[in-house]
Amino acid sequence: MRLDIADLTLFLCVVDAGSITQGAERANLALASASERLRNIEMDAGVRLLERRARGVAPTEAGETLAHHARTILRQQAVLKEELRDFAAGARGTLHLYANTGALTGLLPKQLAPWLAERPRLHVDLKERTSEEIVRLIAAGLAEAGIVSDAIQPSALKAGLVLQPVASDHLVLIVSAEHRLAANRTTCLADILGEAFVGLAQGSALQDHIDEKARAIGGLLTLRIRMKTFEGLCDMVAHGIGVAIVPQTIASRYRRSLGYRTVTLTDDWALRQLCLCFKDWQALPTIMRSLLVHLGAEPA
Repeated sequence: MRLDIADLTLFLCVVDAGSITQGAERANLALASASERLRNIEMDAGVRLLERRARGVAPTEAGETLAHHARTILRQQAVLKEELRDFAAGARGTLHLYANTGALTGLLPKQLAPWLAERPRLHVDLKERTSEEIVRLIAAGLAEAGIVSDAIQPSALKAGLVLQPVASDHLVLIVSAEHRLAANRTTCLADILGEAFVGLAQGSALQDHIDEKARAIGGLLTLRIRMKTFEGLCDMVAHGIGVAIVPQTIASRYRRSLGYRTVTLTDDWALRQLCLCFKDWQALPTIMRSLLVHLGAEPA
């Protein structure tokens, strides 16, 4: 059978109305056109579907079967349309967001939760990358948007990207209460290269960033141990295993319970802000624009 949605809709309109004339009106078709369609439907089915009576029409047993399946198909079509509208509006599907370590641990947990709670059918795939990697991905069209450090501003501007600051994300040094630097207010990376460090696990965007800054001034960090979580890292520092560089938000979170000390890093790259990064605001999907606005973006 070669029935289309219009055929099924017309047939149901006629069956429900009990009249070809009224059914044609409900289907917004001329009577002659509706009658022709019904004849073609019956010819295609190879069986009589409607019984013509003095006061209208009634479905035959075959017509009842067709009506049953037609209702099922039209319900499924309505569900399909609704789901596709959800995808178009961003109410479902998967949103890919790239972020550096500071954004993943400091900004996003509290900011993202209420927004995502309002969209129960939407999934968010958070991908941790260094700010440099995120900028390269967006510039190449391989990512829509991300959250990066403003230290990447020259590269971002050169690539034609937009950066919009949304939060502070200074990096600080944490040391045990007995460490020689515990009483210091400030220091810089060059002055602590000889220290034993507690680092983050392989693949951490933040640890890669710190290692890169150490190499840039001709040094390498001596890592005694790598930890998978910031809590584990801070615990190691509190016990004097080594020093560590972490976002200010992380340092503040565990400082009271673990009793370590925080020392401000004066390096320019450590005094940073988190920025939303994207290329063309109008080209972003609606749902991505919604998320960025929620995070503090000013529509461009």
